Amino acid sequence: MSYIPGEIDTPAVVIDHEVLERNITRMNAAVTAKGIALRPHVKTHKVLEIAELQLRAGASGLTAATLGEAEVFAEHGADDIFIAYPLWLGPRQAERLRRLAACARIAIGIDSVEAAVRAGDQLGCAANRLDVLVEVDSGHHRSGVHIDEVNAVACAAHRAGLRVMGVFTFPGHSYLPGNHADAAEQERQALDAAAIALAAKGFRVDRRSGGSTPTAALTPQGGATEVRPGGYVFGDAQQLELERCTFDDIALTVAATVVSRSDSAHGPRRIILDSGSKILGSDRASWATGFGRLLDHPDARITALYEHHATVAWPAADPLPKIGTRLRVIPNHVCLTMNLVDDVTVVTGGTVTGHWQVAARGRNN
Repeated sequence: MSYIPGEIDTPAVVIDHEVLERNITRMNAAVTAKGIALRPHVKTHKVLEIAELQLRAGASGLTAATLGEAEVFAEHGADDIFIAYPLWLGPRQAERLRRLAACARIAIGIDSVEAAVRAGDQLGCAANRLDVLVEVDSGHHRSGVHIDEVNAVACAAHRAGLRVMGVFTFPGHSYLPGNHADAAEQERQALDAAAIALAAKGFRVDRRSGGSTPTAALTPQGGATEVRPGGYVFGDAQQLELERCTFDDIALTVAATVVSRSDSAHGPRRIILDSGSKILGSDRASWATGFGRLLDHPDARITALYEHHATVAWPAADPLPKIGTRLRVIPNHVCLTMNLVDDVTVVTGGTVTGHWQVAARGRNN
């Protein structure tokens, strides 16, 4: 698709179905060729139809960030879901987990003795229906325990009646320029060391779960048994600047219209688009060159975002677009964009072929 179909009103999220399927197929092939399972993270897209494409292509199951996301996909037939988050369970969350475990294989993350004890207390006799993966820190320094603490957490989970099945990590420091290979190696080392520690304590280690979009295709044989990338389905501006995808891999753009322009000596040469932070999201990494990119104009940069305005610095050598021109914007962080809209327009070969509901939008708890 090289243009925006006329029936689309801007701003709107548009998905190129052909690129989407190509991205799904390529990642699945790259991972499974090494004997590693692909368990894609649905927090990126939150769309039932996309999860179906991923499962049909060979994904072993799904990853969710929240109970709410897991509920949406389980209600529509997903039967193997990992909630990759150190949940702190109250009585309502525990009841929701019990209902989920009655219709699907559910695994949860845990990274503290306190959370393990709490889960056992809240789940009661249903605790043994849940798999648990202990989260280990592989260098991102967000959640996750040090290798030396893995056994303490696993033993607490076991005493609480939970089924300890392995370990997981998130190599989030792969989202730094030039760091993806090092992060992938640190992930391997952390998962291996944690698995050895658990096995020495007598635990089964059926699953070693890792992977981010920048590192998934780099995961070596013998490290992780599964990976959980999310953003690979769409690509975004930060993946472009990390050189983990190309412009040809961008499956999601925001269709936008030029609503104002300035091409005079009284200020910077710029255009204003009708796609602000309420559809693009305002995420910008410290190393990013802007708040987003334009798919058909690689040298342009979004230099400022407001709620309903995007300021684009235009290359001096290129003609400034006229008011009314429609352009395709690549968000910096595509996960945020999908949580800002109720539905997306699907385009195949330049023709609108459907509309998909963002079914898990807002399911943040």
